[in-house]
Amino acid sequence: MKPLSGKVALVAGATRGAGRGIAIELGAAGATVYVTGRTSRIQRSEYNRPETIEETAELVNNAGGHGVAVQVDHLDPDQVQALIARIENEQGRLDILVNDIWGGENLIQWNEPLWEQSLEQGFRMLRLAIDTHIITSHFALPLLIQNKNGLVIEMTDGTAEYNDKNYRLSLFYDLAKSSVIRMAKSLAHELSPHHCTAVALTPGWMRSEIMLDHFGVKEENWQDATEKEPHFIISESPRYVGRAIAALAGDPEVAKWNAHSVSSGELAKVYGFYDIDGSQPDCWRYLVEVQEAGKPANVSGYR
Repeated sequence: MKPLSGKVALVAGATRGAGRGIAIELGAAGATVYVTGRTSRIQRSEYNRPETIEETAELVNNAGGHGVAVQVDHLDPDQVQALIARIENEQGRLDILVNDIWGGENLIQWNEPLWEQSLEQGFRMLRLAIDTHIITSHFALPLLIQNKNGLVIEMTDGTAEYNDKNYRLSLFYDLAKSSVIRMAKSLAHELSPHHCTAVALTPGWMRSEIMLDHFGVKEENWQDATEKEPHFIISESPRYVGRAIAALAGDPEVAKWNAHSVSSGELAKVYGFYDIDGSQPDCWRYLVEVQEAGKPANVSGYR
């Protein structure tokens, strides 16, 4: 029996990147996984990329789970409410909620002071990163708390420890990613009386479809990108953070992580899972001890 057989998950923001990797791994563990996003085979989001929610659902099926694709704009409360009503009608339960909605890569104003940034872009980023998560939790949590051991994952970039010590690119990006970490802590407080758990989770330097395109490589030859950026050697596939969530979801003592901010590399050491290449990249420790320390790229001891 697969560890998540009979469990129902919602991966909000599963069109590509971490969301797709998470959905696949939850499916591989036997879960029924609702995968949502704005890009379907009949309509693309502002990203204008080819990945679709239907493809993600098919990958979930191929991994051994049951994938259900639902086109949803998580800024629209009516659409989110309808999604949760559908899950309740079709499954009668929700065990795992992954808030992975983002959509802000094209809005990042790299290393520019606030007074030189576009307020329109900045506030759009905050809405995509924060409002979407709040709206989704508002409607999903009443269903999730009906059963004990429900799990909420707030996906972000950076751990609380790292983000507290480091400025993250721009005011809007910094605020977006740190706010999600705080959101997990707030939800942890509210979910605890219902014996449910909320965790903030970050991948490391992730080889998303967008990142691979940036370096002009594919997953199969990703190491060629290290010729342009040697420190890319610490990167990880989207499946790695997916395995982190599958491990948390399958842990009967997951409550010990309530309100914590953790990384894929940290959880790999605890639960003993590996990335698809058989390694255990520990990106956030590497960033501090190697890359930001000005040392040459060397992953010995870090994957």
